[in-house]
Amino acid sequence: MPTRTLTPSDIGAIIRSARKDAGLRQYELAGAAGVGVRFIVDLEAGKPTAQIGKALQVLQALGCSVDIVQPPGVKAGRTP
Repeated sequence: MPTRTLTPSDIGAIIRSARKDAGLRQYELAGAAGVGVRFIVDLEAGKPTAQIGKALQVLQALGCSVDIVQPPGVKAGRTP
């Protein structure tokens, strides 16, 4: 399966599209995800410094999934 590197703007566009498809307003998504409306506005605008924990909360509230694939030859866990 080919991989794609997403930019903050790409993630914001995905979140905006998923929110609209779900028929939610920004304040409704914020409430469902436990974040502020300002955070949703910034996230949808592609703010590169958005907190990852909150972004994951928003994605989960929308039913989105995130897959992270390690590069070949890299073992899970800490490296010495």
